[in-house]
Amino acid sequence: MKFMKLGTKPDTFYTEEAIRSVSSDVPSDLVIQINNTKYLLHKFPLVPKCGLLQRLCAISGDSSEDPIALHDIPGSEEAFELCAKFCYGITINLSANNFVSAFCAAKFLRMTESVDKGNFVQKLHSFFTSCILEGWKDSIITLQTTKKLSEWSESLGITRRCIDSMVEKILTHPSKVDWSYTYTRPGYAEKRHHSVPKDWWTEDIASLDIDMFRIIITAVRSVTMLPPQLIGEALHVYAYQWLPDTSKGRPSESSVSQSEEDTEMKRRMLETIVSMIPPERGSVSVGFLLGLLSTANFLGVSHSTKAELIRRSSWQLQEAKINDLLIPSCSSSEQNFYDIDLVQTVLESFLVQWRRQASPVDSESVRRVAKLIDSYLQVVSRDVNMPALKIVSLAELLPDATRPEHDELYKAINTYLKVNLFKKLNCNYKRTIMGGLNLKTFQLLIVSS
Repeated sequence: MKFMKLGTKPDTFYTEEAIRSVSSDVPSDLVIQINNTKYLLHKFPLVPKCGLLQRLCAISGDSSEDPIALHDIPGSEEAFELCAKFCYGITINLSANNFVSAFCAAKFLRMTESVDKGNFVQKLHSFFTSCILEGWKDSIITLQTTKKLSEWSESLGITRRCIDSMVEKILTHPSKVDWSYTYTRPGYAEKRHHSVPKDWWTEDIASLDIDMFRIIITAVRSVTMLPPQLIGEALHVYAYQWLPDTSKGRPSESSVSQSEEDTEMKRRMLETIVSMIPPERGSVSVGFLLGLLSTANFLGVSHSTKAELIRRSSWQLQEAKINDLLIPSCSSSEQNFYDIDLVQTVLESFLVQWRRQASPVDSESVRRVAKLIDSYLQVVSRDVNMPALKIVSLAELLPDATRPEHDELYKAINTYLKVNLFKKLNCNYKRTIMGGLNLKTFQLLIVSS
């Protein structure tokens, strides 16, 4: 982080009975009131550098007892003291953390060159352009701090210039990236002579709030055609940073805030992420989409967002691996471990699309999906709390023609029977069942048991 040090005098501000003063042999002749804090200061050196104080002192006359109210100063007391200390020549340290409040307060007090040469606004502006905007992380930190003074930051151009600087750096070829960035992918730190990865910027912008993040992503996509997979990776990193982790089941009460405000913020965040997914197939993985759908169900997002996730997931279902489907249930009313209802919903959507576009190529894709579902059924059949009718319902969704062989399905049925029903049946009945087992006899067995 870059710093700018101004002034050489020691800090002589002190507090006594809720009044801030400056140690001086000269009596105070300027009273400033900011919210609940009163300042006993001196017209010299403040007034010569502050155009606003010149005007207010001219209105109030020579009275040194009536306080001048500055309740509206941006950044409040902390920012005012930076400006006041600059006037006194007291040492202050400026960085991306306090630049916004200092700059807005200095503009409010009219500490410009027309009032006094070498004034605070000009020095802050030079620091902003030559240091903050030249740095990657400094620009991000500054952009984050604009949230507290959003209207001032926008009107003074701070927000836009930070965004433009960040977008310019994101679009820089990785071979020319020579600034510090955060990248914590597994195994990356161990590589000694690695090149800069294409997605070097994704972790740092994940620290932004969702509105700023959306503005950055939208700006990047509007300027140039970055690979959609790169945009998808940024969305993936952001979702991992902010959204509840449902990959291990329903998040515990201690790990998830129960306030409605927090839940609503997460809903809006997820809906915004979904709206930014590039339209190109494969821009994000099907595993990521299914994970978002699970989180969407947990948070209770809008129907349109769920529908879009189901559509996108089913569109890429043939690319899924078995682990992508093994999503724990987040329902508090379900005893079964795996969310088989989610998989069934996505499969139903896939079959609707497949029937609309049936072709030899599509027949291959549906057979691939059928094999995936049968493998999935073998795993979820081991769940002792999984209702048999849910397994039957999922298995029956696939047309017979999609299964050239039924071996994998039989394995799933056999697994379920071993885990759940054969404990209740005698060995002779077991041998009878296994002699002519199919999906129909399995259904009859479920009903009779």
